[in-house]
Amino acid sequence: MPKMKTKSSCKKRFKVTASGRVVAAQAGKRHGMIKRTNKFIRNARGTTTLSKPDEGIIKPMMPYAR
Repeated sequence: MPKMKTKSSCKKRFKVTASGRVVAAQAGKRHGMIKRTNKFIRNARGTTTLSKPDEGIIKPMMPYAR
């Protein structure tokens, strides 16, 4: 049986935690910070866990990250 392939884009952007949740960088912080509120910039620091429906999209693309 051949090895399953992992999507390279997912490999670079996501990480699976020990409990099985998917961790990703916060969205919306690449440019346009002037129009964002200070509260948004502060709350979007670091990483976040994806919602369950988004996890369902990402996990099949990373078969060995479980």
